[in-house]
Amino acid sequence: MLRALIFDFDGVVADSEPAHLATFQQILGELGIFLSKEEYYADYLGYDDRGCFTAALTAHGRPVDDATIQSLVARKARAYLDYIRQHLYIFPGVQQFVSEVAPRYPLAIASGALRQEIEMILEVAGLRSAFAHITSAEDVRQGKPAPDPFVHALASLNQAARLTRGPVLPADCLVIEDSIPGIRSAHAAGMKVLAVANTHTIEELREADAITSMLADVRLAELEHRLWGRS
Repeated sequence: MLRALIFDFDGVVADSEPAHLATFQQILGELGIFLSKEEYYADYLGYDDRGCFTAALTAHGRPVDDATIQSLVARKARAYLDYIRQHLYIFPGVQQFVSEVAPRYPLAIASGALRQEIEMILEVAGLRSAFAHITSAEDVRQGKPAPDPFVHALASLNQAARLTRGPVLPADCLVIEDSIPGIRSAHAAGMKVLAVANTHTIEELREADAITSMLADVRLAELEHRLWGRS
């Protein structure tokens, strides 16, 4: 049965992928690497900053080492925060959906974004108090598509939430994702996935257990009945 919801962040709650693209382009451009919009959405979407920089440098035959990646991640984080202070946008229906489900289920976030980025956007959007836990890029060694972010989020949620029926199991979780690596990560963690077609087409998201064009269209009771067989 459905007992908890775990949200991805970029591309699900916040329309922040354009900000990530712009700042990746900025930092990589300083290295003489051009990252097109098409390349970003096809090859890099869903990875955390470390994974994205590692993949980009590798693809262009550049040396990859921890010190270089850490420097690039730090520079990109500063550029990203400057960007989103001027371009903050929450997807339609998110605030209403979260306000409807938060009183009924414990909520968490599992994201490849940095904690400071997530916290700032949630505070501005008035959503921070709805989430019992946030797993960010700093919390796991392997990002999506590895299951680590969702495994960490569930373990932390079980510690943070006041549960009266024992710990929530992976099969009791609904993950809300927008990317293919995210869907695969959640499935690897043993969780069901609702994909939101914010950054990919519905056809591209066919690996998910359910797909919606936007969260505003989701009727959670109907979805629970379809995925868990409950009325």
